[in-house]
Amino acid sequence: MTKQIPQNYSDANFDVNQQSINEDEIDLKELFSVIWQGKWLIIAVTTLFAIGSVVFALSQPNTYKSEALLSPADTEQGGGLSALAGQFGGLASMAGINLGGGGGVDKTQMAIEVAKSRKFTSEFIQKHKIMPDLMAAEKWNMEADTLVYDAEIFDVENQKWVREVKAPFKPEPSMQEAYKEFSQLLSINTDKETGMVKVSVEHLSPSVAQQWVKWLVEDINLEMKQRDVAEAQRSTAFLENQISQTNVADIRTILYQLIEEQTKTIMFAEVREEYVFKTIDPALVPEEKAGPKRALICVLGTMLGGMLAVMIVLIRHFVRKED
Repeated sequence: MTKQIPQNYSDANFDVNQQSINEDEIDLKELFSVIWQGKWLIIAVTTLFAIGSVVFALSQPNTYKSEALLSPADTEQGGGLSALAGQFGGLASMAGINLGGGGGVDKTQMAIEVAKSRKFTSEFIQKHKIMPDLMAAEKWNMEADTLVYDAEIFDVENQKWVREVKAPFKPEPSMQEAYKEFSQLLSINTDKETGMVKVSVEHLSPSVAQQWVKWLVEDINLEMKQRDVAEAQRSTAFLENQISQTNVADIRTILYQLIEEQTKTIMFAEVREEYVFKTIDPALVPEEKAGPKRALICVLGTMLGGMLAVMIVLIRHFVRKED
């Protein structure tokens, strides 16, 4: 049996829906009417934000980015205690010697993480004495190719930090502050398809940016070289100690071959300057600025002012309406 809906009920439901649509239309008309009535306030606030964003954009100094393209160097030297593990692991284990696993560490990725680390960054800043250029630079003098420092932060004549800060901070920036600032300027990216590594630094001075990139590449190669040499020397000392403790000829042969591998690692590190990264395209002094994006700042500032002004007009209207 089909249930019949009363005609009056259908008409009433239709009237309710129609009324709801009409109320929505009225609300939209009211909304546009309120915005139109407050158009002068919207124009004034938007104009104020537009002018402010222009002034802010023009007050920001130019920044320059220098970058270098690097290729991971061939670091497979067969060094380490795991060099011959696949071939002699069983025999060595009989003598109680652990040669380690066969898996190697990606030295390229390790070098990138080392370059981003707090320890390396702190040593880099101290080694090259770049703290004033990093923390106190205010603008760049193009004609003299020199940096101008903020007098309220750093006294150039006396080479003294004079900034006023609250405890636990001190006038001279800490390494934690320097690391945070340096991390914002440094960028290291790896192309997943080609494996190439791009190191870039953005700074107020184009020559400083180029110099820092050059130093970074040199220092990370030196750091990784020193790590591998130190590890090879420790491994050699361990192997020589094991040789003195065993009389098994086959085991001594294995150990001598491992020492030979460590010697190759040390020799390779000593004769090769570009140990982890080979420079494909060296860093240059950039001629064009990288930032700030002044046009974008102006557009975003104007849009923000417009949206804020519309919100003020609508909120003011509905507050008055409720009262």
